[in-house]
Amino acid sequence: DHATHAIGAYNGWLKAVNPTPEIDKLAKDGMVFEKSFCSNSICGPSRAVIMSGKHSHKNGFMNNGNTFNWNQQIFPKLLQKVGYQTAIYGKSHLKGNPQGFDDWMVLPGQGLYYNPDFFTPEGKVRIDGHATDVVTDLAVDWLKKKRSDDKPFMLMVQHKAPHRCWMPALRHLKLYNNIDIPEPETLFDNYKDNAPGARHQEMEIDRHMDPNYDLFVDLTADFAGTPIQKRQDRSARGNMTRMTEAQMKAWRAHYGPRDEAFHKAKLKGKDLVRWKFQRYAKNYLRCVRGVDDSVGRLRATLEELDLDDNTVVIYSSDQGFYIGDHGWYDKRWMYEESLVMPLLIRWPGVVKPGSRNSDIVSNLDFAQTFLDIAGVKSPADMQGTSLVPLFKGHTPKDWRTHFYYHYYEFPGAHSVARHYGVTNGRHKLIHFYQNNEWELFDLKKDPNELQSVYGNSDYKKIQSDLLAELKRLRIHYKVPEED
Repeated sequence: DHATHAIGAYNGWLKAVNPTPEIDKLAKDGMVFEKSFCSNSICGPSRAVIMSGKHSHKNGFMNNGNTFNWNQQIFPKLLQKVGYQTAIYGKSHLKGNPQGFDDWMVLPGQGLYYNPDFFTPEGKVRIDGHATDVVTDLAVDWLKKKRSDDKPFMLMVQHKAPHRCWMPALRHLKLYNNIDIPEPETLFDNYKDNAPGARHQEMEIDRHMDPNYDLFVDLTADFAGTPIQKRQDRSARGNMTRMTEAQMKAWRAHYGPRDEAFHKAKLKGKDLVRWKFQRYAKNYLRCVRGVDDSVGRLRATLEELDLDDNTVVIYSSDQGFYIGDHGWYDKRWMYEESLVMPLLIRWPGVVKPGSRNSDIVSNLDFAQTFLDIAGVKSPADMQGTSLVPLFKGHTPKDWRTHFYYHYYEFPGAHSVARHYGVTNGRHKLIHFYQNNEWELFDLKKDPNELQSVYGNSDYKKIQSDLLAELKRLRIHYKVPEED
């Protein structure tokens, strides 16, 4: 859930608060991809695409209710076959025990922020501390103590943060205390020119973000007696009951005075939305800072072990995210904020430091890219394309000009309608097929996607071309007519 606009190197509207100093250093040492698109913007399905190199309908994991088939071909297994030592720590969200890894410890489901449990080959264990720090500790320990000097390695470090319910480490609670986070231009979007689905979601800071469960107002064990079953998301309560007395004391000391001021203010309307945005955005960015710290620690460890000049370091997320954009939180849509995912790579001697790439790439490409880096031929049934030529500064003549997206999870959390679509980076066509509604956006003239031009005579040829390309890609990827 780490959005590009919450990374300084992407020059978004949050750059002013310096959210990611360590990730920005990675950008200066490597390449930033500006059009890295997610094929299905939701946690589990995106991770399944990364593992398999196949679209959701091919790998069988279309929504978070599915269970990943670990018996299928995935890139870690192929790396193992050629002698790589493999490990994964942190969030998996694919259910079942990971395959293809020599060592693994993964969070159950979404996992907890404080004092989390982990599934391991030996069973479930609890490790005290903040999840981001614990996962980093596990990865550093593996690099220092479990990694073999006789084998190349592939290590996946997968954080829970900054996923909902946005609980930062104690050391970051005061971060941004004395400033206001800049508001997005579209904080008060009313969706009047979007398809009806945009108005019927359940992810608005105004109507759906809960002061107790999402923003920790009145931190009591039962959240002031509010019936749990009436809340959309219960993860905050589970995290709170997991805290130690000292951790809870620190949280109460920080939020208590602010909650008291909030109650006295008796905010309503836009003033209340603005307050909720500030509380949310600060907690989100505090969680991001923990991840940024992790990147710094991992790179320092590689340097300490004299591995930094012989290791490819890649940073990405499982999709983008709304940080108040359009008044929303969460992801799922094909709109830009959730479609675009961060991708930064440092490869000493191959990637030009400080370079940027504007070709259309995707998490669909990751598996084949990792295999290509290792000198392994990609299986014919993978559906992406290796990014290695782009890393070397060369864009093949036949590189993709359009990208296919497909979201399946309805009914489900946040009530985002099922849709698929195509984009060329300038224009985007979306089909909300469960309601047979269409949208077309000109991203140059309308970067915030506020005005659909579907059916506009000025865009007749563009619309026709995108419709043809959408049909072609659905045939190319063998997408079933019904799902």
